[in-house]
Amino acid sequence: MTIRWLSSIDSTNSEALRHLEDYPSGTVLAAYEQTAGRGQRGNTWFTEPGKNLTFSIVLKFPEGCLPASGVHWLNYLISDAVASFLQEQGSVPQVKWPNDVYVGRKKICGVLIENILQGSSVAASVIGVGVNVNQIVFPQLANATSLALCTGKEMALEPALERLVALFEEHLPLLFDEKRRESLIESYSALLFQKGVRARYRDLLTGEEFSGVIEGVEADGRLRIREGKRLRYYRFKEVGYIL
Repeated sequence: MTIRWLSSIDSTNSEALRHLEDYPSGTVLAAYEQTAGRGQRGNTWFTEPGKNLTFSIVLKFPEGCLPASGVHWLNYLISDAVASFLQEQGSVPQVKWPNDVYVGRKKICGVLIENILQGSSVAASVIGVGVNVNQIVFPQLANATSLALCTGKEMALEPALERLVALFEEHLPLLFDEKRRESLIESYSALLFQKGVRARYRDLLTGEEFSGVIEGVEADGRLRIREGKRLRYYRFKEVGYIL
């Protein structure tokens, strides 16, 4: 993969999508400053210039290689790679389903994956990642943390990104190997925030609140929560945490 550093940009995802034809698969766009970073559900991703990792990975796929129904595998891949990176730095990360990475009960990383479809297949994906590295004050984010706050050490951004991207590259072949790909379910499920712990959730389709235990994820990307003898299955934007 080829990393291209930008001094300042509105959003690395927006930049990648604007010039998608110009960027080969495997291009990583990283910015020292993002002025309009984007997160899930239209949220803004605030980051202090020069302190954190804000980058996007461009992937392009041959026709029929990745069905649209399989985009969750990309989420498993990047979540596992980020978690592996944070573990190497001495943190204990968990994934708040589907793709926020937490240390303790505070968010350290967010992921935004945007896909270009061609028929029933994914033609290209832009995987946007924001990892809080050296920032120690978060005036607009009460539940945020960073590697510096967790470990007491600062990191140089360039080698940190090189290592994280290398870990993602190590995981990437699993995407195209159906038998080995199943191992991602186990590794991703093991990282899940509040797994095995009874907690409160809200069914966003009905508004119902309930108490349940996260057990893992399915091969189709759904989250599995046990409520007594009943198993509940949810897709993205169908269930919310009550923290």
